[in-house]
Amino acid sequence: MEITTFSNGPRIKNDISFLDADHVKKVYAFHQSFPMYQKTPLVRLDALAQHLGLKHFFVKDESKRFGLNAFKVLGGSFAIGSYIAQQLGMDISELPYSKLISTETKRKLGPITFVTATDGNHGRGVAWTANQLQQKAVVYMPQGSSLERLKHIQEEHADASITDLNYDDAVRLANEQAQKYGWVMVQDTSWEGYQDIPRWIIQGYSTMAMEAFQQLPKRPTHIFLQAGVGALAGAVTGFFSNIYGEKDRPIITIVEPHAADCIFRTAKAHDGMLHFVGGRMDSMMAGLNCGEPCDIGWRVLESCADFAVTCEDFVSAKGMRTLGAPIGDDKRIISGESGAVTSGLVMELMQNPAYASIRQTLQLNEQSSVLCFSTEGNTDTENYRTIVWDGKESSYGQ
Repeated sequence: MEITTFSNGPRIKNDISFLDADHVKKVYAFHQSFPMYQKTPLVRLDALAQHLGLKHFFVKDESKRFGLNAFKVLGGSFAIGSYIAQQLGMDISELPYSKLISTETKRKLGPITFVTATDGNHGRGVAWTANQLQQKAVVYMPQGSSLERLKHIQEEHADASITDLNYDDAVRLANEQAQKYGWVMVQDTSWEGYQDIPRWIIQGYSTMAMEAFQQLPKRPTHIFLQAGVGALAGAVTGFFSNIYGEKDRPIITIVEPHAADCIFRTAKAHDGMLHFVGGRMDSMMAGLNCGEPCDIGWRVLESCADFAVTCEDFVSAKGMRTLGAPIGDDKRIISGESGAVTSGLVMELMQNPAYASIRQTLQLNEQSSVLCFSTEGNTDTENYRTIVWDGKESSYGQ
């Protein structure tokens, strides 16, 4: 386990206004217009907090999101809605779910194919949204992806397949196909000339941050956020930084698997450049196996996040088991490999004497009120059981 800071020198102040209260309220209203919308639970783990020596421990359980077992649909649906609104010359506030899926809207748009790359959850969200619109989705998955996740995407009538590429190369394949066939690329990875849709995806994720803010009894002192490309982390960091301001915002820590720690490397280098991880990334945290940061998300983290931590798979496994076997009156949370890593990190920091210096750096103590996001449930049931039942702690590639 390693830790670095985002502020090795003068703090860079990038524009994070696209995640301010006014923008997020529009996103929130859009998602609330969906008939299947419900707030996901914010679970208060009082017994675990006491056991660990914390004041409060809260976990936002995204396994309950739209019946899709993960948060990702928030980003894909808002990006697609925003794209359609743009095509129709409308503001997103004028396009609630009922109008979005209407025959009139489809008649005006004509047929559209949405294409994306995913390890599973994002692709399922894009496929689900396209299916609601009676449009087509094409989904490319990286080498080693779960067959169960593939099946869930195909059940949404998407043309989905597992490639022999790593995640970032699968993104490039999706983009090549989009350019070749005139498809619409829906990806939270951003690059020069491709900014609007990733920004909309990041804004879409802010709905769960808004919900958590409404559900929390008071300001948390610490927020731990997992990162793949950094889109989710950027969304939540930007929202809470805008809400509380620089002086009062919580201490925000970004967590990645050691095998795919592009945000950690970029923060540590602190040279104004994005740093990539290449090759096969075989952490069992499949949703975080991303080697190239989203530049939009990175600019938010660069301005507002405090620390980046890289850790091994056993940290996530610990989180999965502990959340799934609660103590006292705490509520059980089914959290997948990518969902449990932040909770697992907090537990490891509070319990393992070897990490006392990191705990002190983060100012984690008996006065700390911690917020984590469990971003997925058991989206790969077989792997979940292998970890929780059989004690597996190594990468899924082994």
